[in-house]
Amino acid sequence: MRKLTTVLVAAMAATLLPAMAVAASDDVISVGFAQVGHESDWRTASTKSCQDVFSTENGYDLSFVDCDNDEAAQKEAVRSFIEQDVDYIIIDPIIATGWDTVLTECEDAGIPVIVIDRTIDDSDKYAAWVGSNFMTEGLAAGEWLKAYADAQGIDELNILTISGSTGSSAQIGRSDGFNEVAEKYGWNLLDEQTGDFTEAGGQEVMENYCKSYEGQFNVVVCQNDNEAFGAMTAMDNAGVTYGPGNDVILISYDACTAGLEDVKAGKISADFECNPLAAPFVEEVIKTIASGEEPEKEVYMVEHWYALPDQIVDFEINGEPQEMTEVTDEVIEAQY
Repeated sequence: MRKLTTVLVAAMAATLLPAMAVAASDDVISVGFAQVGHESDWRTASTKSCQDVFSTENGYDLSFVDCDNDEAAQKEAVRSFIEQDVDYIIIDPIIATGWDTVLTECEDAGIPVIVIDRTIDDSDKYAAWVGSNFMTEGLAAGEWLKAYADAQGIDELNILTISGSTGSSAQIGRSDGFNEVAEKYGWNLLDEQTGDFTEAGGQEVMENYCKSYEGQFNVVVCQNDNEAFGAMTAMDNAGVTYGPGNDVILISYDACTAGLEDVKAGKISADFECNPLAAPFVEEVIKTIASGEEPEKEVYMVEHWYALPDQIVDFEINGEPQEMTEVTDEVIEAQY
């Protein structure tokens, strides 16, 4: 089942598109893609989606740069695409700020920019953004936890968070959303430290948590599945049990195939999807620009909240009922 989603439309600035060159319909379309890195299963799926859609067979010439979580390298990659005079630039920004200068350079060069996944907060000089509502993901995880804890008769929640890369829009949105719910219900937020969206980072933070907060926590929130994999290893080594019916409620985000397998295995209590398959939507943006029309400024992806039947509970976000998807073998097989 799909949760209700919203597509927001904002008008393009009147001076933006006329300055942007588009490729002729009978030419190969050149695209530069500055990717965050390769830190997670989600990121791998995002990269593959773009490589599959913007392939030679589909009439594209894709220049791909894995920026390895290096902010300076990402901006240099974008400037390299400008020098190559590509037709379009795709950016998944490592952090949300510091982009106005380089986006101005893209605008001056007449190259439309499509931002995917993470957001840019200090400039609107891009044609469109395609991605997830990270604040909604955080709110969903928090409201699910409230409903689930109530159903289980759990009165006190003592929470540790392993956050994503500090300053990324995914980290900011998920932290802000979840913490808003935590404050509303008076939960005890023991600590929040970054695992940089990596399995190694998640394990390292959780190892420290197991020592510093031994016996004091009953919820662990990991801001992606890879961090959850590392946290599980650390808790295994420390003798901490997790999953439904055990010492710790483990919450994760992304809902990659391996993450859903851990939901089905009774390890992760609930997993909140962040859809990585943005490329087909980006291609629609490119086709819209090429036709001389204005694309939607913001497009939110369709996403799902996942759990096993005993963990599926009714909850709302700002008065809007949410639906959850039961994890089955078929669901896992269809996932990225």
